[in-house]
Amino acid sequence: MVAGHRNAARAVIVGGGIGGLAAALCLHRAGVAVEVHEAAREIRPLGVGINLQPHSVLILRELGLEPALAATGIETAELIYVNKFGQHIWQEPRGRAAGYAVPQYSIHRGELQMILYRAALAELPPGSVRTGHVLADFGEDAQGVYAHFVDREGGVPVATARGDFLVAADGIHSAVRRRFYPDEGEPKFSGRILWRATTETEPFLTGRSMVWAGHDSQKFVCYPISEEARRRGRSLVNWIAELRVPLDATPPRTDWNRRVEKSVFREPFAGWDFGWLSAPALIDGADAVYEFPMVDRDPLPRWTHGRVTLLGDAAHPMYPVGSNGASQAILDARELADQLAGQPTIDAALAAYEQARRPPTSAVVLANRKGGPDRVLQLAEERAPNGFAHVEDVIPRAELEAIAAGYKQTAGFDRETVNRKAAGR
Repeated sequence: MVAGHRNAARAVIVGGGIGGLAAALCLHRAGVAVEVHEAAREIRPLGVGINLQPHSVLILRELGLEPALAATGIETAELIYVNKFGQHIWQEPRGRAAGYAVPQYSIHRGELQMILYRAALAELPPGSVRTGHVLADFGEDAQGVYAHFVDREGGVPVATARGDFLVAADGIHSAVRRRFYPDEGEPKFSGRILWRATTETEPFLTGRSMVWAGHDSQKFVCYPISEEARRRGRSLVNWIAELRVPLDATPPRTDWNRRVEKSVFREPFAGWDFGWLSAPALIDGADAVYEFPMVDRDPLPRWTHGRVTLLGDAAHPMYPVGSNGASQAILDARELADQLAGQPTIDAALAAYEQARRPPTSAVVLANRKGGPDRVLQLAEERAPNGFAHVEDVIPRAELEAIAAGYKQTAGFDRETVNRKAAGR
């Protein structure tokens, strides 16, 4: 229950993705009554792989979801950066292998969403999660906030939700954000296109390794995401092929997440067979490949307008650098719930939530634009475009360590901070 209120506060959540569902669970645990309205007709496991850093896993553990994560995803053991020849630039253990009190997981984005969805259906009152509801309008009046929803297909009114505050978790194309920032326009294109897919194959390296290969203009990322495949002695590998393209080549928004032929991007990776890992084999083994522009948005001066606030990609969409986007949405959810439980009023809670989360997420957005921890790839390309005998001749170990440690500090998942929180200190 929110301090200073006779009855539990009521939240209207727009969006039933990872951020919206995590917010629903965290707010429910804090005594807030929640209604989630999702535009999709059906919540089902769509998307590709993502990573959950230990600071977000700690929150999911407190929600009782770690057994499901462990049964579904892969507990990540290590992260390896290599150049375009497969030569090792930087390698570090991850999660519990690095001394964290909680693991890091690589998991299918849709499977994580389904874990959250099933938990919401089990914990929240019946009817708390509603699908096929597209936000048509919202505002505030004497009774609080209201949100009008229309049917996804017919466009006819289907519901009006009322609450004490509204949480916009409606993604990078947020209708709520657009209301407050109508001149912002489309997301900012980085000049790079991502082609993403999954391929079942033999395990590589530890079977729990993440590999980043290449440089700023051409990159290949892969990691396993399925515990079920691992138990069968196989590996379901999530992979991303990335190429720089002309800045005016971004596909229109209607074409995002479209299926494309492998011939569109395969040729530049034809020689990227390192022996222990083959990018061409992973590309060839995929059933379907989907294309995404690599985009983000500028950090905002405000998230909260009256009793309406932003969360997750609606607040801080970022490049998929540093494996951090989903984790930051989960951190938003927990912070919002904590502030609503601890502040004397809803207005104070929303202000404190924004103060706690907007500056650090803005820093992550900007750090990701500069390459985040992936900067080591570009440093190796610039200093040794033809390869190297020893990486320390090209990039001193202290420089590599500083880049890795600095990003963990910026993104809030340095080991000391996570372990202190895990211990309740």
